[in-house]
Amino acid sequence: MNARPILFVHAHPDDETLTTGGTIARCAAEGAEVTVLTCTLGEEGEVIGDQWAGLVADAADQLGGYRILELTAALRALGASGPRFLGGAGRWRDSGMAGTPSARNPRAFVNADPDEAVGAIVAVIRELRPHVVVTYDPIGGYGHPDHVQAHRFTTAAVEAAGTDAFPESGQPWDVAKFYWTVTEQSALEAGVAAIADVPTGWRMPDAGELPTVPDATVTAAVDVASVLAAKRAAMRAHATQVTVAPSGAEFALSNDVVQPILTVEHYALVRGAAGSAGTDGREKDLFGGIS
Repeated sequence: MNARPILFVHAHPDDETLTTGGTIARCAAEGAEVTVLTCTLGEEGEVIGDQWAGLVADAADQLGGYRILELTAALRALGASGPRFLGGAGRWRDSGMAGTPSARNPRAFVNADPDEAVGAIVAVIRELRPHVVVTYDPIGGYGHPDHVQAHRFTTAAVEAAGTDAFPESGQPWDVAKFYWTVTEQSALEAGVAAIADVPTGWRMPDAGELPTVPDATVTAAVDVASVLAAKRAAMRAHATQVTVAPSGAEFALSNDVVQPILTVEHYALVRGAAGSAGTDGREKDLFGGIS
């Protein structure tokens, strides 16, 4: 994996850690050139606790700047450089959930000009020349408009980067492999079933409350057990958004729904040829098959 470049495109600070943090840490530890491209500052996020509650969008509206600090610490914990923001820090704003007033902000990522945003991702791809690109599936994991937009723009950029489109954005580069980050249904269900102690104030998830994909969707399963300490440290760095349970085996967001910290991260390959598979028929290395 040495010196192989990989690009993760995420919507907000903390997304990179929650869904792909173990893979980022493992790739970095094995010598890959890891870049995380974040599309917004996460200005519309809810805040856990009182210390930084006044930073939220309908108060001081300073949360985005604070989350740059959290993202910087999280990436350091994972062994990655950065942060790096699409179009530069603050170019696009967190849209919030669908139907909320924040989604009508002209700077909201859901209102981004597609040519500008796709061209900006194409420029990053052509600059870094990654073998692998990772982003969300078509529903953005759980339907957040910014996740869906990141999926749309990144998919278009991966297709365009190897063509003569956006000639002002550098020399063409064909991405060898393109993945969606997903959560396997059976793995999550097993993780939830293994939760023995729910911290005070938290609750167990209702059936189907946490987003997953059918097991058959998963084509790659990356074992991140060896770098779980780094992932936990990165989760703790995002303290306005994430709380890690005292056990170190679970976490919760601002909704106080307990979730397991899984030791395997799952992906679906949607472009390129799969490398060698394990006994379960899945790749174990996102760089598999790349010469």
